[in-house]
Amino acid sequence: MQKPLIDRIGGEDGLRKLVEDFYDIIEFSEDGARLRKLHARGHGLLHSRVEQFNFLSGFLGGRRYYLEKHRHMDLRRMHDHIPVSAETAEDWLRCMDQALEKNGLFGPEIDDLRATFRRICMMLINDLTDWGLPQR
Repeated sequence: MQKPLIDRIGGEDGLRKLVEDFYDIIEFSEDGARLRKLHARGHGLLHSRVEQFNFLSGFLGGRRYYLEKHRHMDLRRMHDHIPVSAETAEDWLRCMDQALEKNGLFGPEIDDLRATFRRICMMLINDLTDWGLPQR
């Protein structure tokens, strides 16, 4: 039996470092500029650091903190209060790629994780006209 991915990336400590590095990239790099604006419209980066860890823990096979707290793991529901464009989805993926690399996470399992993240990001793109924004 194969260990859950969370264990293979260093357990909760490894995941926490990945999430912190990811949000540091969003907070301090040019690649994160559009994402910073979206987080400012929502619950903020500090909140997102906590909830991203909570979600990814369960998503990667660890304790399901997000589900315990919110009673769901519905990504669309989590993001329905923000406009998600193709550009911001790509920004998220680029920032996560940088965080994965910074944490030395490579190999087929991480490639699969990246592909899963891509599918999820593309699924979250919504109708920007509903937000009064031009559709691209």
